[in-house]
Amino acid sequence: MSISRKTAIGLGALATAASALALMASPYGATSAKAQSPKVAGPARVDNFLLADQDLLGRELYRMSDDKAVVLVTYASADKQIHADAHALMALKAAYPKGVDVMAVDSRIGDKRDPVIADAKAAGLDMPILFDYEQLVGEELGVTRAAEVIVIDPKTWTIAYRGPVGGAKAAVDALMAGQKVALTSVEAKGEMIAFPERAKSATFAQISYAKTVAPIIQAKCATCHQPGGIGPMPLNSYEQIKGFSPMIREVIRTHRMPPYLADETVGAFQDDDRLTPDQMKTLIHWVDAGAPRGAGEDPLKKVAFQAPEWPLGKPDVTLNIPAVKVPASGVLDYTHPVVPMTLPEGRWLKATTFRVTDRQVVHHILSGTVATDHKGDTFSESQWGASLGGYGPGRGSNIQPLDTGVWVPAAGGVGFQNHYTPYGKETEEKTQMGLYFYPKGEEPKYVLRTFLMFDFSIEIPAGEEWHKETSYIEFPKDAILYGITPHAHVRGGSTQVSIIYPNGKKEMLLALPRYNFNWQYEYFLKQPLKVPAGSKILAKWTYDNSTRNPGNPDPTKIVYEGEQTSSEMMATYLHYRWVDETVAHQTPENEKLLAANMMMGILDDNMDGKIEKSELKGGPQGPANMLLKYFDMIDTNHDGALDANELAAATKLLQRSRGPAPKTAETKPAPVASAAAASPASR
Repeated sequence: MSISRKTAIGLGALATAASALALMASPYGATSAKAQSPKVAGPARVDNFLLADQDLLGRELYRMSDDKAVVLVTYASADKQIHADAHALMALKAAYPKGVDVMAVDSRIGDKRDPVIADAKAAGLDMPILFDYEQLVGEELGVTRAAEVIVIDPKTWTIAYRGPVGGAKAAVDALMAGQKVALTSVEAKGEMIAFPERAKSATFAQISYAKTVAPIIQAKCATCHQPGGIGPMPLNSYEQIKGFSPMIREVIRTHRMPPYLADETVGAFQDDDRLTPDQMKTLIHWVDAGAPRGAGEDPLKKVAFQAPEWPLGKPDVTLNIPAVKVPASGVLDYTHPVVPMTLPEGRWLKATTFRVTDRQVVHHILSGTVATDHKGDTFSESQWGASLGGYGPGRGSNIQPLDTGVWVPAAGGVGFQNHYTPYGKETEEKTQMGLYFYPKGEEPKYVLRTFLMFDFSIEIPAGEEWHKETSYIEFPKDAILYGITPHAHVRGGSTQVSIIYPNGKKEMLLALPRYNFNWQYEYFLKQPLKVPAGSKILAKWTYDNSTRNPGNPDPTKIVYEGEQTSSEMMATYLHYRWVDETVAHQTPENEKLLAANMMMGILDDNMDGKIEKSELKGGPQGPANMLLKYFDMIDTNHDGALDANELAAATKLLQRSRGPAPKTAETKPAPVASAAAASPASR
């Protein structure tokens, strides 16, 4: 269900809305204040939080500071009072097309996305519904019942009203008029919502720091928050943790830390470093109790914390990427150095990792094999062979899935695509790349491939908060999907990656409700996925080009695809292998078939297998504009759309206008027999 603050209301709904608004003319609707239930307890102020809604869009409370009022409705699926109040709630939402966000918060244990979507539709409720699976937001808000309306003043983040919907409009009107509003609270009439942890609140002060809290911090936080780690401060003792305890509570409630962006209800992944729900609740409740020290020695003080120089151990080969002096300001073009690498023999790559000396300046580093030692900045990525992985903010090592690898030839070198972004201080970046090979005699069985699914036709309107873009790729042969790496720039809002099987069945594989450029992870599936021939992998992105995006360079500009951070990208890397391909029997022809489907997936926004003129966007200088210019000539059957055959012919035109077409990362190893017989690589 797609939700918009500009939702149109039909004539019948308008009549209902007018009736409901008339009912809300008095502070508490048709019932007098004396007849209302007693006041309810709750906090006077609201802390920040981020929750995903039913469309898997991350809604963060404090991003709504430009509102005059924020209205939260406590929700429970199939609640009778919610259904009875739905018309009045929609009337309240319709009364304020600007300056007020109206959202529901579902904290009831067991409520799931699809049934809630169906229930809200049946009730006629059309608004974001935020899922509070751990109940941390509901606990903090003092929620006890469904159908309670909570009106928040964004100037102070204080609560102005809580109670039935009938009393909400008076509070919102006062806030819209800029008036100070004293808290009015009246008990709601929805069903009770159970909060099991609330009954245990008296025991929160007994949570053991030594036995419970410290082990969580050591396992999930200290790997980054230690000397030499990427965390901005250490968390290696009780005193440090106590001092940062309010921040710990805030980053957990906003899902910023640990920075694993995948939604907890979609997919299962290897190396998932998120806090478990129990760990989240334990830390929050311990902080709420004052972060007590309790009995026992501090186990963290017994640990000699120090981030390793190389997280995977000493590399088999270390490459020094040419140092780059980065000025304090300005825009830097991409650099494309090639570092020679001479091995006694070709080797199968198992992993790579990058040591970056100044993380603030590195936007990204990509790498791939080149056949010969090309020096200078003239070697195009379109001529690379195998992808050797890369680095982006927050990203760790690139580790190949079990039994898969990438061939690195003995001669030639490694090409790099490096993007540096000045941040106000002159610096010099000296990145090193470590390569780790399979031991001789333990070569992998399969060739790992990487395909970049992207969209050069994105066009993001100025000021828009939830702009949508899509792209897809159809697999021509059976494949096994191992992992997904999403990439956008600072306006990236959210992304969802799904598979659509040949029979039409759709399954979501990954959802990032709130994309964060500073944490660009590879998400490898816990169980590799069979992708039958004819299946489509679909990527859906939203972009936040509004003033609410704190990283937005300029919300007044229309944004198109481009290399620099001030532009945008829509990139989704797929890591896979072909079912009919092994190290001994390789099928590079499959890569060509896959690449042939690229252009249709880029431009076919409505996924009907053809391109209409309305789908050709992306700016006056973009490749889509070239197609639009020659559309009538390319449309040889004159049906007003470009089919796959017509598009294939037009691709040559685009290649001439844009340079060599993007290609998939491709391995070209020597025969297995010669690889196995070669001598060990130099360490």
